[in-house]
Amino acid sequence: MNSQSGNVPMVSAEGVHKRFGALHVLKGVSLDIGKGEVVAVIGPSGSGKSTFLRCLNHLETVDQGRIVIEGETLVGSGADGVCRYAPDADLRRICGKMGMVFQHFNLFPHLTVLQNVIEAPITVKGMSAAEIVPKAEALLRKVGLLEKRDVYPSRLSGGQKQRVAIARALAMEPDIMLFDEPTSALDPELTGEVLRTIRELAEERMTMLVVTHEMAFAREVASRVVFMDEGEILEARPARELFASPEHPRTRAFLENML
Repeated sequence: MNSQSGNVPMVSAEGVHKRFGALHVLKGVSLDIGKGEVVAVIGPSGSGKSTFLRCLNHLETVDQGRIVIEGETLVGSGADGVCRYAPDADLRRICGKMGMVFQHFNLFPHLTVLQNVIEAPITVKGMSAAEIVPKAEALLRKVGLLEKRDVYPSRLSGGQKQRVAIARALAMEPDIMLFDEPTSALDPELTGEVLRTIRELAEERMTMLVVTHEMAFAREVASRVVFMDEGEILEARPARELFASPEHPRTRAFLENML
């Protein structure tokens, strides 16, 4: 399950377990992601894909295992099997290396598009408006929405909201982008504009982990595709190989249903 980079992985998860009560959602997930890699995570609903993503940036706590981000330990299990997270200040800094884009956008409805993008750099990083506004405008131009800078989210389509959410995540200058089913809440005709934006980031060699149901996108854009089912990674291979000749019978069955 290792990355194809010889350097320290950008993300390294080892033996990650997560339970919600009696439900064992992640059963020893291990995955490395190299710099500039785009890794797509596919699999049936309820297979643990989104939970794994949320564990990587501490939106969920793990019960066992180790997560290392750019060589820094976010969480590790000691000899006693107890998980210990990095101290709070380190935790915030390590999580700050990652940007997250959610399924349902999570924009602030009372802020304009521009205000949504500049909010975190000002409040979290202490940047001045003079410093961040030109960067925010450049990001809005990048996602094709500069003309919407003074509009409130209620006036945007779902695809536009998601592109603003991507710009907002990029405003924090993360090294790694995590996407949790970024198009699943969108009408089919709006998914293309969001996937185009993610594709452009891939061309710029942004390190990305994308949980997706868009098989064509995973095949075309991902360097590797990971297939998860029932809390386990069953297969992780270069995208074209996995789609051309899946090795695991469950991967085969899944793709036959999806394609």
